[in-house]
Amino acid sequence: MDLELRGRAAIVCGSSSGIGLAIARRLTAEGADVIMTARRRDVLQQRASELGAVAHVADLTDADAVDGVVHTAVAEFGRLDVVVWNTGGPAPEAAKDISEGSVLAGVDSLVLPLIRLVRASLPHLRSSGAGRILAVTATGVKEPMPNLGVSSMVRNASTAYLKSLSRDVGRDGITVNCLAPGYIQTGRVEQVFPGGLPPEVLDGVPAGRVGTPDEIADVAAFLVSPRASYVSGVTLNVDGGMARYLY
Repeated sequence: MDLELRGRAAIVCGSSSGIGLAIARRLTAEGADVIMTARRRDVLQQRASELGAVAHVADLTDADAVDGVVHTAVAEFGRLDVVVWNTGGPAPEAAKDISEGSVLAGVDSLVLPLIRLVRASLPHLRSSGAGRILAVTATGVKEPMPNLGVSSMVRNASTAYLKSLSRDVGRDGITVNCLAPGYIQTGRVEQVFPGGLPPEVLDGVPAGRVGTPDEIADVAAFLVSPRASYVSGVTLNVDGGMARYLY
């Protein structure tokens, strides 16, 4: 299937490794023009060079950096059609141990930069006629995961914001969606489970295995494409069937 992404301009955040890198790779393979942004200069520039993308080194928790990445996209490609928000999560922490500081840090890293990025991008996404906003979150936004209390809390704040946004911008031809990965073979899973997924956790995944970043990227590419023009306001699980809830 041709996803009709050739010539479309995209920003992919957190794209020096893991899921963000896989999404950037998939979009460039579809012919999209991609701005890859992350904090690690050397690795980001190397990955962008390999993919034929443009590297923009930035720490998006810095409010002034957000306008810069949007400006780079428009300056390089003359347009902006797609924004993919992706970033690492807060440190593992049980709900009973959550401190005010960890909540504020989570908001500063996961919520405020997203709002700023959307605000800076919206004029260009409206001009696109087929603007796409996609946020990579986690299954914890629907079913809280053990030891990830702050992540579940602040990612739900982002999800609620994006759901509201989808209703505000739908008539502009902009779709707003979230992807909620389950256990994916990234540094995040290795951080939460240093010794690998315990058998009792893996037994809860009907697919019987950990997913790959490429499997997330394939779904992401569809959701940001013109082919998904009537899909908006959803949080889609990509978790090997792990979720037990109906909705």
